[in-house]
Amino acid sequence: MFQKREHPYIWATWLPRLLTGENSCEWAAWFKAHYKNWSRAPSDFDQARWLMLHTALLNEQRDQWEADGYQVGIEGQNKFEVRGRSANLSGKADLIARQDDEAVIVDTKTGQESASHIVQVMIYMYAIPMALAMYQDLKISGQVAYRDRTIHIPAEEVDDRFRESLNRLILRIASDTPARKVPSYQECRFCDIGAAYCPERVDGFGQEDSGSTVDF
Repeated sequence: MFQKREHPYIWATWLPRLLTGENSCEWAAWFKAHYKNWSRAPSDFDQARWLMLHTALLNEQRDQWEADGYQVGIEGQNKFEVRGRSANLSGKADLIARQDDEAVIVDTKTGQESASHIVQVMIYMYAIPMALAMYQDLKISGQVAYRDRTIHIPAEEVDDRFRESLNRLILRIASDTPARKVPSYQECRFCDIGAAYCPERVDGFGQEDSGSTVDF
């Protein structure tokens, strides 16, 4: 039985696609922030295959950074939580490489490139120095590591404008007022909240989504 949380809880990966505009339905994040123990919608996503590919790429990255003389923490070692007045923000960076007065936060991706991947690392760059004391006084940069290329994210990208956009989104999701629903097949097909909790969910691409013309 799903239950209301005592204090809103936000997992960092719920936010990037909303910040980049790749997703528009803030309600999905709002629901997960305010409720727990709900049943996930069925999915045909091959979790086992993804985990194997992701782990292999992460291990390659760890070996490379260690060979360059960095101290490396991976996954569970990098879990963080930032406690705010309106919500708690949590996450888990794939890899953090530390050397002298700098640290690099790396997220490994096995799929196609996306702007939201960059924003996900920027959220880590913003939150981790607040949550993990060992990184508070270091210069934090980021990377998104794909199989065939790496995108570098300078520390300066996490500026006042980014912080303001992120914090406004967090406040909307943490609000007692439910966020706006934007149901569509494009978003709903990747959403893990089933119709039992969201009757407006769109589970198929039907005739109402297409039409015909003699103009072309």
